[in-house]
Amino acid sequence: MAGLVTGPDREQLVRLGRILVEERLIACLNVVDRVTSVYRWQGEVCEEAEALGILKTTAARSDDVQRRIRELHPYDVPEILFISVAAGSAPYVDWVSEQVS
Repeated sequence: MAGLVTGPDREQLVRLGRILVEERLIACLNVVDRVTSVYRWQGEVCEEAEALGILKTTAARSDDVQRRIRELHPYDVPEILFISVAAGSAPYVDWVSEQVS
């Protein structure tokens, strides 16, 4: 399973990723340093520079990952999305499972 999480900057997502990896909730977090997000918040259209994290975990860990991100994240409503992976490199998928068990 892959997941997406945005944050205010690279440093905050790297810190978040380290905690999630150390706690064996995710196997890996790739951080894209700068993306532009356009969204509506409290009735206004906003445009912000953010960082994007792409995480790898298992479906069994997704609830724990969401809970922990909400505890650690600076946003009131952090983006936390999970995407089912239909297929992937078997050795990589096995590695992900090993890292979060």
